[in-house]
Amino acid sequence: MDRFLKLMALGLILAGCNATPQDISAPRQVVSTQNIPAAMVGVHAKQLFGNAPDGSRQAAEPFGGYAKGCLAGGMQLAETGPTWQAMRLSRNRNWGHPETIGFIQDLSRFAATQPGWSGLYVGDISQPRGGPMLTGHRSHQIGMDADIWMRPADRLTLSRAERESISSISMQRANGAYTNGEWSRAHHEIIKAAAKDPRTDRIFVFPGAKVRMCQDEAGDKSWLRKVRPWWGHHYHFHVRLKCPSNSASCVEQEAPPPGDGCADAQEWVSNILNPPPPDPNAPKPKPRRELTMADLPGQCVAVLQAD
Repeated sequence: MDRFLKLMALGLILAGCNATPQDISAPRQVVSTQNIPAAMVGVHAKQLFGNAPDGSRQAAEPFGGYAKGCLAGGMQLAETGPTWQAMRLSRNRNWGHPETIGFIQDLSRFAATQPGWSGLYVGDISQPRGGPMLTGHRSHQIGMDADIWMRPADRLTLSRAERESISSISMQRANGAYTNGEWSRAHHEIIKAAAKDPRTDRIFVFPGAKVRMCQDEAGDKSWLRKVRPWWGHHYHFHVRLKCPSNSASCVEQEAPPPGDGCADAQEWVSNILNPPPPDPNAPKPKPRRELTMADLPGQCVAVLQAD
C-alpha cells in the first residue's frame, strides 16, 4: 500500500498536479456547523481570507487542519529582525500562531551560527487570519506552517524592493534525485536543528536532500523521521509545527511512520530515476473544488467577523 501511494503521488507530479504536502495521510475533516452569513455563502473562502489585512483581536488559536482551517489572533513576524528577514512582503503572509513566530526566531538564531549565514530568509507562513490563500499553497491555513528559503541569508539589510525581486536558490539536480553544488553542511545542520525542536511535527524537503542527510549524518538518525520527502521543496524547506498543547480545535496529521525514513526516501529517489510505467487505467486527476466557508470549521466565520 505504501508503494502504491507513493506511485500515485509520482503520477500526480508527472501529470502536473500541484499536490499538497500532506505526507500522503490527510488530516481528519472538520465540518462547519455554524450559520454562515448570506454575504459569505457561495463565496470562495480564499477571497474572504485573502483580503483580510490584519489579524483578529482574539486569543491565538488555530482551528481545523493545515489544509482546511483558519487562525484566530495571528501574530505578525517582524519584517526584519536580528537574525531574519521576511520575504515577499507584498503577499502579507508573514503571520502565524505565536508558537510559530517564536520557532522561526529561535531557528534563525541557530542559523546565524552557521558559516556563511547571518540568519534566515523566511518565506510564506500564513495570511493574517489564515484560511485558504488567493494563490499557491493548499496548506499554511492555520499559522503552523512556515517556508524557510534554502538561499543562505548572508545579508539582512535587503530593501522591500529587493525582497520582491531576488529569488531563493535551488538545491536539487536530476529532478530532485540528488543535491547539487549549492547544498552545504549548513543546510543539513539547520534542518537538523528544526527537526530536533520538540515543536516540530515534520519537515518537507525534496527526496534527494533527505537521502543526502541520511548519508551524511554520522550520529543518531532518529531526528530524520520528521524529515519527509516531497516534491518541489528544493528552493525552500517547509516546517510544519504540532498543534499547540492548549488548542482543542486544531487537527494534527498522524505521526510519521516509525524509523528514520531513509529507506523510504531512497525509494522515492529510485522512482525519480526509473519512473514506473503509467497505468492506462488510472483515473485522471479531478480539478480541485474551491473551498467555501461551509468546508471550514464553524469558528472561522467568527474569525473573519472579529475586529
